[in-house]
Amino acid sequence: MARSDRPDVPGEVLARLRAIFARMPECHEEDAWVGVRWRVARTATVAHVFGGEDQLFRITFRAEPDEVLAFEHLGPPYFRGEWGGNMVGMLLDGDTDWEELAELLTDSYCLQAPQRLVALVDRPPA
Repeated sequence: MARSDRPDVPGEVLARLRAIFARMPECHEEDAWVGVRWRVARTATVAHVFGGEDQLFRITFRAEPDEVLAFEHLGPPYFRGEWGGNMVGMLLDGDTDWEELAELLTDSYCLQAPQRLVALVDRPPA
């Protein structure tokens, strides 16, 4: 349940994210302190989606350390996450590129998952 000053993540957004994470082995959804997060092997957070006090929706995820600064410099809809050195985020709205987000979330999963699970993920060649 969301805090009263933060909106619940819309069902349509959760459905799209669930479809992305369903392709990732041992990736599980759970309620977070606000919003919803996905973890791999029940320990490492891959992504966290939530509504903010400004009534906007965001998702945070992991990126390669050298990519974090690039995301920060891109500006909206990207931002640098406040938790952890390689955390970045994206504002979710009507302009969200869901294919790009799926790629970013797959990368986040591969950064957080054990190598035995990463080997099972279908990724495009670099």
